[in-house]
Amino acid sequence: MDQPIIYRLVKDYDLEFNLLKATIYPRKEGLIVMELRGHPKNFRRGIKYLKDAGVKVQRVAHEVARDEEVCFQCGACTALCPTGALAVERPEMSVRFDAGKCSACELCCLVCPARAMTVRINHQAL
Repeated sequence: MDQPIIYRLVKDYDLEFNLLKATIYPRKEGLIVMELRGHPKNFRRGIKYLKDAGVKVQRVAHEVARDEEVCFQCGACTALCPTGALAVERPEMSVRFDAGKCSACELCCLVCPARAMTVRINHQAL
């Protein structure tokens, strides 16, 4: 890909992006996981641009869930969460999970000592 695709999404389609993960090798394939936000019409046009440019576009087909009965509010997950989906609520010192902000990076699943954070398939995204 020799085009500035993310620049084009912002400039031509007025989309906001949040780069969650990128593995890119010069002159080879790469992988970019990003959130896109914008007006639905611009979003559809931006996705069409990506596909027309030869970019394989997939929705994230898995999501992270928390078992409230198992979670003991230790907060280990909050230190690693790149999107702020897991955060400590003050003054209660409880761990808040905002699934809408979650990028499904699964870092919380790796560090949760109670195994309260799990990955499940989001069938609507398939």
